Amino acid sequence: MLTMTDQQLIDRIRETALLHGDFTLRSGRKSKYYLDKYLFETQPDILTALGQRLATHATDADRLAGAELGGIPLVTAAAMACDKPSVLIRNSKKDYGTAKQLEGRLKAGDRVLLVEDIVTTGGQIIEAARVLRDNGAKVTAVVAVIDRLEGGRENIEAASLTFHSLFTKTDLGIEN
Repeated sequence: MLTMTDQQLIDRIRETALLHGDFTLRSGRKSKYYLDKYLFETQPDILTALGQRLATHATDADRLAGAELGGIPLVTAAAMACDKPSVLIRNSKKDYGTAKQLEGRLKAGDRVLLVEDIVTTGGQIIEAARVLRDNGAKVTAVVAVIDRLEGGRENIEAASLTFHSLFTKTDLGIEN
């Protein structure tokens, strides 16, 4: 059962995380708006609602995966909502302890839903999918909370990945 409607969730994300100004994005692009994922990912009501929606995309997956750092709370919430295990993907291998880039259990042939926060160009999620594939997983799909509609979908699909987003910048009422 959903804890809030799509419109209520959109309103909560906008009021919590939409900032206006001059910003440089991870991709290097400039933007007049910024969706601060850490502001919406740290709100229990938003995170619960997002986890429920993300989990609906996990029907064909054995487990879920999320990339450091923004994908971690989202994949955790989604995994809890669908009662499937998750894998956490570091940006790079750590040089201590087990020296792994993937945390959690992943077996060759596992079908994995890859969860992302905000997609602009898709670069980080394509790299995360490569890490999963290099470790024997089959990435069933990528699902993002928000698609900024700046070429990410096209880049992700060009990497032979199925892409879904819960919302787009248009859904959030962002025009620039």
